[in-house]
Amino acid sequence: MFATYLIGLREGLEATLVVSILVAFLVKSQRHDRLPQVWAGVGLALALSVLFGWLIEYTSTSLLARSEDRELFEAVTSVAAVVFVTWMIFWMRRAARTIAGELRGKLTEALAVGSFAVAGMAFLAVIREGLETALIFYSAAQSATGGTGSGPLLALIGGIVTAVGIGFLLYRSALRINLSTFFTWTGALLILVAAGILKYGVHDFQEAGVLPGLNDLAFDITGVLDPSTWYAALLAGMFNITAAPSVLEMVAWVAYAVPVLVLFLRRPSAPAKSVPSRTADGPVPARTADGPVPAPTADGHATAAPPAVSRRV
Repeated sequence: MFATYLIGLREGLEATLVVSILVAFLVKSQRHDRLPQVWAGVGLALALSVLFGWLIEYTSTSLLARSEDRELFEAVTSVAAVVFVTWMIFWMRRAARTIAGELRGKLTEALAVGSFAVAGMAFLAVIREGLETALIFYSAAQSATGGTGSGPLLALIGGIVTAVGIGFLLYRSALRINLSTFFTWTGALLILVAAGILKYGVHDFQEAGVLPGLNDLAFDITGVLDPSTWYAALLAGMFNITAAPSVLEMVAWVAYAVPVLVLFLRRPSAPAKSVPSRTADGPVPARTADGPVPAPTADGHATAAPPAVSRRV
């Protein structure tokens, strides 16, 4: 259940940060009249996210009669969830430093257009997180519990409530945390969660008959990792680490987790800055066909260049 709590916390905090940035910008700009449009967009996004989650669950439990079809559906949603998780954590790592400025700029443009533009911007900012949360939660819950019990749902709600509380305290400036560090650690944990979801998806593909090797075990350590113990259930629930996985399951887990973790934790290299050439007395002045470019004075205006001296031979 910790995996679904982490999903709710991570996705909920991203959506909460977006909403708090929009609200803070409107309050500071003395545009309180636009706050109802923001909350309307947020409410519509939440409603559609819940509807999307219900539709996924209804499709799996009611529309698909054969067990093979259900396994195939769960496998496809698992792969889609892994794609969304991977894109989300890399996007957030890149955008964490500039998201506030970008949102303020877009909101300024929306304010100039009208109420529907403000509501639409808030809707688009939240709906992505909501749809991702519904899809990832469904796959993680299936991976952890096989779709039984209310524990994953309660854990997801707990993570979202925690995220809303953190976002409110950040908005009130009562809590200051290093968001870059937070998203780095939670991103690394979510990569391991996504690797477990992918492993579960491969297992579903094998049970549906799409992939072979269901009974070809990579290893069997049930004597050491008893599935009935609490720590085995914790590892299975968080990262889908099981005592007797198939060869393809382990290949998928390692092939995803190792390179993605390396790419995510590697610090991006800073772009090289061009340094102008200098002489012993300062920068080399630019030249034109008639001579050096006039240097600017303290008031920002260029001084007149001295007239060229003609020489007679």
